[in-house]
Amino acid sequence: MPPKNRVDVLIVGAGPAGVMCANALAIAGVDVRIIDKRPVKVSTGHADGIQSRMTEVFQSYGLAERLIREGSQMHMSAFYHPHPDGGIERTKRVPCESLPTSARYPFVVTLHQGAIEDIFLDSMKEHRVEVERPKQPVNIEISDDVDELCSPSSYPVEVTVESLDAVKENKTEIIHAKFVVGADGAHSWVRNALGIEMEGEKTDYVWGVVDMVPETDFPDIHMGTDIRSSSGFCKTIAREGELVRFYIQLLDTDVVDPLTGRVDKNKITPQELLSVAKKIFYPFELADPKEIDWWTVYVIGQRVASSYSVKDRVFIAGDACHTHSPKAGQGMNASMNDTHNLAWKLVQVLRGWSSPSLLKTYEQERRKYAQDLISFDKEYAALLSAKPRRTENGDVASDVRVFQKFRGFMNGIGVHYFPSAIVDPKHQKCAQNLIIGQRMPPQTFVRAADIRPVEIQDLLPSDVRFKVLIFVGYLTGTRVSELKLFAEELSKSSSFLRKYSPDGNISVVFDITTITAGKRENIDYLLVPAFFRPHWTKVLLDDTDAIGSKGGHGHERFGMDPKQIVLVVVRPDGYVGTIAPSSAVADLDNYFASARNIPLEFLAFLNKAHASVETEKSLAEKFCFLASQCDIVTQIHMLPGLGCRFLQPSLFSDLQIATSGGPGPVIIVKVTSTAAMLYLIKIRFMSLSPSQDPAPLNHCRNFTKHSLTWRFRFNGVTRVLMVCLRQLWDAFVFQIVEIL
Repeated sequence: MPPKNRVDVLIVGAGPAGVMCANALAIAGVDVRIIDKRPVKVSTGHADGIQSRMTEVFQSYGLAERLIREGSQMHMSAFYHPHPDGGIERTKRVPCESLPTSARYPFVVTLHQGAIEDIFLDSMKEHRVEVERPKQPVNIEISDDVDELCSPSSYPVEVTVESLDAVKENKTEIIHAKFVVGADGAHSWVRNALGIEMEGEKTDYVWGVVDMVPETDFPDIHMGTDIRSSSGFCKTIAREGELVRFYIQLLDTDVVDPLTGRVDKNKITPQELLSVAKKIFYPFELADPKEIDWWTVYVIGQRVASSYSVKDRVFIAGDACHTHSPKAGQGMNASMNDTHNLAWKLVQVLRGWSSPSLLKTYEQERRKYAQDLISFDKEYAALLSAKPRRTENGDVASDVRVFQKFRGFMNGIGVHYFPSAIVDPKHQKCAQNLIIGQRMPPQTFVRAADIRPVEIQDLLPSDVRFKVLIFVGYLTGTRVSELKLFAEELSKSSSFLRKYSPDGNISVVFDITTITAGKRENIDYLLVPAFFRPHWTKVLLDDTDAIGSKGGHGHERFGMDPKQIVLVVVRPDGYVGTIAPSSAVADLDNYFASARNIPLEFLAFLNKAHASVETEKSLAEKFCFLASQCDIVTQIHMLPGLGCRFLQPSLFSDLQIATSGGPGPVIIVKVTSTAAMLYLIKIRFMSLSPSQDPAPLNHCRNFTKHSLTWRFRFNGVTRVLMVCLRQLWDAFVFQIVEIL
């Protein structure tokens, strides 16, 4: 019998997405294993560019310094087009960052994939996690038992792993995992084993890639370049040391095997690739190199996986769920951002801080991003693959315009997650330029106690905690009095800070930083109530440093009024989750209730209500304030077989209007707030077994009493829901079903 072992998270694939995930989980103390079928790690070639946002992510793990030290920096991009008299000419140079003020790192770091993976591998070793190789999965099974799928202590995924090491005696191992992440590339075994389809199309674009130290008189060889000539298209990227990568689009598709759809590398050589490049570079010389560091040829697919997860227990990430051309410069960046997004959510669920429903936001956010990436890639690839025209016909303007239009998307800074359980834009007006759903932008403040400049992003490490930035404005006498009262309010056990922290220990789940307005010459940080300054370094001032060279104007840049107390919630992955004024702190309670579990007050209310007969109106008044309007839309969308049909009726537009207000009382045209709230309860709890619940909505019969009890930590909830729902089914819920 093969040995059987247990692990919290099993990661299949040790490419960029896999090692990013493993490192994040290892730092968080999760029991994680990572396997890879390759006998050794990548040493040359493969992906090579780290965009601005990704460098910020590296910094959040404390890894950016090494990345920048070992890599090369690309600050400018040059565009070349056909010259009227033949050959090519430079037509434009532009910064790699079109808005460098919004980028903390206004450049692209270029470094081969193996060196990038080494950064994570070394970090993982510090936490006693190493890649197990060569190993591959040969079978995967996910339990169908609902209780097991819902239990936090169960291991519902069974993976049979085979060692490819000829020396080892025990070839096979059975691993029982709570979660599995398939980060095993474009030809993902995990994706195929789960039956997940790739949606999209395989293009006719064939690309050759060559890494070498070039001998050339081409003037911009140490920049990033897009070169369009009558002989084809080539993209160059300056790499670490003296290396340069050449992406060469091939017009001849004869290298593709018609049976497999893959490139047959026996039909082409690197010398033939360079022959194509030489024609594109004319009139500039490109000599044969002394040696070629690495090369490959591949066919581009523009595809997105139909699903990113199965039963919220097995997930796919990186190239396993999206493929596109190298022109986007996003492959490795998109892959690592996938697992950066997923890892903190896994930790929150594993620690019992959040409901398993949080994991659904991984697909909601990252699949939407991948779809946008493919749309951009199609437009950009079509433009650059089109037959070149002369400069006066508009090629130059088109190329640069598209480059600049999508720059924020390409560098990752412009990625915007739409409203969901963890993105609530209700109070966007409190900080109009601090976009909810985008990453927290860089901004230098100074520590109020010693006027030392501090970059706000350095206070947002990827440590699985939510960061609460409290902008308190000027410390006038009136404001200090307000802050004392506000501190008392947030110190109560009913406050979201206490309620959603284990044993009320706030610092375990939340990290509070207070930001004041004023002048460095007269700031007194001790006026800030102790609750808002857990450490003297946690009070910042929006002013310049001692010599006036760094910092200042943070409130202005974020679009904040320093006369108002504003709370900014930054998610563990560095994205702004929500914003609220101090007068609307209840909305933060709703936010964390939606992101984590149903509020305990709601369960307490149900416990009291089960023995009494409540009217529809009184029930609605008691619990509708706990609803999240955005969550209603999201949850209804996720109902099997219902989401597509629900897009059609006008009811959906009414729900969209309602969601613009974010969490709060539900007010929906054509459907009463009570009805919508009850439907949300029905969806959220999906509670009663067929023997207990006569209600005719089939998708509400997914969980047993035992699983429901665990999910909401309340033994009487099944009986309570039976009473409430049966009282109101005919009057309200049935109406919604009819409308849908």
